[in-house]
Amino acid sequence: MPQPTSRDTPLLTVTADTLVAVDFGPRTRGGRRAQGPYRRLFALPGARAFTAGNLIARLPMGMFSVSAVVMIAGTRGSYALAGAVTATGLAATAVVGPWTARLVDRHGQARVAVPATVLAVLGSLALLLCVRHGAPDWTLFACYAATATTPNTGGMSRARWAHLLKGDTEALHTANSFEQAADELCFMLGPVLAALLCGTFFPEAGTLVGAVLLLTGVLLFTAQRSTEPPIVRRSTARAPLRAPGMRPLLTVCLATGAVFGSMEVVTLAFADAQGHRTASGAVLALQAAGSCAAGLLYGAVRPAGSARSLLPWCLAAMTALMVLPLLAAGLTGSLLVLAGALLLAGMATAPTMVTTMTLVQRHTPEGRLNEGMTLAVTGLLGGIACGSAAGGWTVEHVSATAGYGVPVAAAATALLVALCALVLSGPPNRTPDSLPAP
Repeated sequence: MPQPTSRDTPLLTVTADTLVAVDFGPRTRGGRRAQGPYRRLFALPGARAFTAGNLIARLPMGMFSVSAVVMIAGTRGSYALAGAVTATGLAATAVVGPWTARLVDRHGQARVAVPATVLAVLGSLALLLCVRHGAPDWTLFACYAATATTPNTGGMSRARWAHLLKGDTEALHTANSFEQAADELCFMLGPVLAALLCGTFFPEAGTLVGAVLLLTGVLLFTAQRSTEPPIVRRSTARAPLRAPGMRPLLTVCLATGAVFGSMEVVTLAFADAQGHRTASGAVLALQAAGSCAAGLLYGAVRPAGSARSLLPWCLAAMTALMVLPLLAAGLTGSLLVLAGALLLAGMATAPTMVTTMTLVQRHTPEGRLNEGMTLAVTGLLGGIACGSAAGGWTVEHVSATAGYGVPVAAAATALLVALCALVLSGPPNRTPDSLPAP
């Protein structure tokens, strides 16, 4: 690859195409800075184009649930109803998502993702109209469930990286870290944008803009056909759900998703109780910001040991850090202190998710990667649904401060599952799941 030609090559370059290209490399003898892992990653043909479209499509993922909670709670006056509606939609996605992913593996990303996105957008628009015109509560559940056909754009992007970087474990670790940081970036900007739109214009504005961004991003992403993985029409491989080691990982995803879902609903309710509803998106964004920064750093280093042995440590760190928001809310009641606690709490999220997704990729049979990755996301969505419902119930019947105990319990559950799986599976097998050593 060509090296930079000037000593003044910036360490951090942000453009509309690359969005993020970080150079952590050392200087060469000639005084030039060697290309870092992210710069090398986006030097691959077509990588910048499909990443740009994918990020646009993923931004609404951080907008839809927040927009729905604000829209429904603001018009119907019930966080319990808002949490139940979003939980229903996420649960429906958990059921439909793997089926959609299987179709993607068999027929290609472009042929399946575009019509699936159109159906999901229609569901979002129907929800908007039902809320605006005071339709019965059951219509909200039906409309939000109709958005379950939303394709797993993050999984499709990871599948493209796995196809482009086949055999390059180190580069794939960097790609997975970038994808997780991209998820966090979308969940950092999404709630802020949703809260801003809903608070500045009208309660349905967040859902409307999110639907437009989703459709636009998917169209741009699927138009990049040169990086699309090959179609596997008849795979003889074992179903990912039956692959050894997959079920404990999916259980970890389920519990981890409960952390995210409960934290979102509880934080919205806490900010509302403090009289700062419009600031709730910015507060949630700080948690995602901490995770995004940690994810980029994690992708630039080479963690020692295997992903299998690292996962319990990541989950232990996440459990410990999730105590901070509970303490901040309970001891100070200050939204500003809570924001700082959420920033710190988010720093264990990305390493945990990168390690989990790395293990999911390595346990998924060949030819069914998109389905395997979608199962992991399905676990996360199912957990988010449970966490949203549990968080909404706790806020409604106890208090917003007590609600911060839900993500702590969920993180501890994920840690317990990982430790049990580690003990029951015996000595580590370093061949399939070892990360590159330093």
